[in-house]
Amino acid sequence: MALLKLFLREFWLFGLKQASACLFGGSFLALILATRFYDPAQPWLSRYDFLVFAAFGIQGLLLVLKLETWEEAAVIAVFHLVGTIMEIYKTTVGSWTYPEASVLKIGLVPLFSGFLYSAVGSYIAQAARLFDFHYSAYPRMRWTLLLAGLIYVNFFTHHFLPDIRLALFAWIAWLFRNTQVYFTVDRERRSMPLLLGFFLVALFIWIAENIGSFSQVWIYPNQHRGFALVSFGKLGAWYLLMIVSFVLVSLVHRPVLLRRPLSKLIAG
Repeated sequence: MALLKLFLREFWLFGLKQASACLFGGSFLALILATRFYDPAQPWLSRYDFLVFAAFGIQGLLLVLKLETWEEAAVIAVFHLVGTIMEIYKTTVGSWTYPEASVLKIGLVPLFSGFLYSAVGSYIAQAARLFDFHYSAYPRMRWTLLLAGLIYVNFFTHHFLPDIRLALFAWIAWLFRNTQVYFTVDRERRSMPLLLGFFLVALFIWIAENIGSFSQVWIYPNQHRGFALVSFGKLGAWYLLMIVSFVLVSLVHRPVLLRRPLSKLIAG
């Protein structure tokens, strides 16, 4: 019975911390869905432009309530810029489209789209702090930065040069092959392979993307006749982009190496 209570307590706290880490992304996704079903006949503000102001409002509220630090906000802003640049290119080559009108946009890209990437960075930054991430066998920063740079460049170059994503996946597997992430939910420190953690985060992003795609806030070429499940190939793309986000966040939340003997830790 005591073990069951301990499990339920830790499971509850885990859920609360995850919900807190997802505040920005969850709130923004909820607004995307809400604006899909609320469609006034003559809106004074377009859906996309409303989402821009709403995202700024959520971000400001997190800062005022001290649920996010200014350093985290700065990294998230950088990821917003990184995402927007990629959006401009991807919409130009027809990877996806934004079907609705907006005033606040660059080219074919409404400005709210950058906050979709910010949501990923926000989650990773919040989770790193809330769960007190520590690492063992973490690779050198220069290699992770080089990896993130190559991943980002490949998102552009694979349209006219050979796609090297398989090589990137292999390098990720090799670079983080021995890396464990240690996290604290309640009192005990748990651990899991960081590669598994990457995959779980990418999976939830893919699920969130399907929810956003269902709301028709953006449309892939196979969705012009109606909703269709986002291809599993996008799961791999999100895995790679999540690595970029993780490395950017690591510039603020520098990976803390575990100094204590591993035998004293409880592995999850």
